[in-house]
Parts: sequence; structure tokens; C-alpha cells
Amino acid sequence: MAEELNRPQDELLSETEELEKRSAAARLFDVRRVIGGLFVVYGVIVTLLGLFNSSKDMEKAQGVRINLWMGLSMLVLGLLFLAWMWWRPTVVPSTEELREELREERDNNREG
Repeated sequence: MAEELNRPQDELLSETEELEKRSAAARLFDVRRVIGGLFVVYGVIVTLLGLFNSSKDMEKAQGVRINLWMGLSMLVLGLLFLAWMWWRPTVVPSTEELREELREERDNNREG
């Protein structure tokens, strides 16, 4: 066990770990998922509020069920974002492309 801790850091191993982190982050973090999810959640909440509007709320909006319409609009927008994410998934760069990019970054850091 002591031998494992004292062995020199393998450059290929550290490069592979770095590539795995970037690949996982690219797949997990898609802004469309976050935006779409938030719009769906808020759309459901506002739609439910719109379904149970009081007469005072209707008077304030000049007879328009504004919460209902805005909630439905938010719900549709959120679903469109989620559908867009499904139709056009995030393309994760190949391992070779990531390795080349990582090498270029390291070379630029050494020069600068």
C-alpha cells in the first residue's frame, strides 16, 4: 500500500481522469434541462393558481384569467425546452478531441 502512494503520478492516468470529469460534466449540465424544468414547475404552479382565481383577481385583470394563460404558456415553453434537449442532445466531444484540447492547454500554460 505504501508503494502505491509513493509511485510517481502517471501523466496518462491524470489525463484520463481529467477527460472523464469533462465528459461527465458535459452530459450532466445542459442548460436546456434546467430552464425547461424550471418553466415546467413554475408553469404548473401558476396554472393551478389560475384555475382557482378569485373574483377579485379576475377584476384586477379586467376579466382575463391571466394566471391561467401565463401558466399554460410557461408550461408549453418548458416542455419545448425539454423536447429540444431530447431532439438535439448535447454532443460530447470524443476522447481524442478532448486529449488534443488538454495537450494544447498544457502547452499554452507552459509557454505563458
